[in-house]
Amino acid sequence: MNKILVVLILIIIGCTSCNTSEKKKGKEITKLEIAKQYYKALDRSDVPGMVAILGDSIVIRENADNYEERFSQEAYTVWLEWDSVFEPTYKLLEIEQENDVVKAKISKIDKRILFLTEEPIVWREMVRFEDQKIVKVERVEYEVFNVAKFLKNRDILVNWTKANHPELDGFLYPQTKDVGKKYLQAIELYNTKK
Repeated sequence: MNKILVVLILIIIGCTSCNTSEKKKGKEITKLEIAKQYYKALDRSDVPGMVAILGDSIVIRENADNYEERFSQEAYTVWLEWDSVFEPTYKLLEIEQENDVVKAKISKIDKRILFLTEEPIVWREMVRFEDQKIVKVERVEYEVFNVAKFLKNRDILVNWTKANHPELDGFLYPQTKDVGKKYLQAIELYNTKK
């Protein structure tokens, strides 16, 4: 009798495991959904949400500058905390999946960008995956980004800060939360001097 009971229990556990794995397979999250989660995590400065969808590392590529940087998960979340200081708003304007790549059009505004460019930055990018995790985000082109104004206003702020608040000098790098707070403070002080 005990042997029959043990066999029945093993069969029930086996069937339950099969059903659970089948349900997980049936509900596999799409790359499009993962990309949408990525943009929500950026908008909310959601570190745990970001960690859940990133690979062990992520490559950020800027095609316009032919620049590429590889971040570990931890380094990318440090950057996300820096970004959060400026209270960003990311808007997903367009998104589509083409084969294994997600293409998106994004708009971003925050206190830093508003100061530097006086308008949102809009760009197109591609999100690439490995094993259902984001491993590369490639900015293909900027549709709205006045680089000359950005650099001019940044230089004005850097020089004004050096002359008037040297304790805040060096606020551009590294991109950590504490340095970001200095950057924001420099912007706020500059804006009140007018």
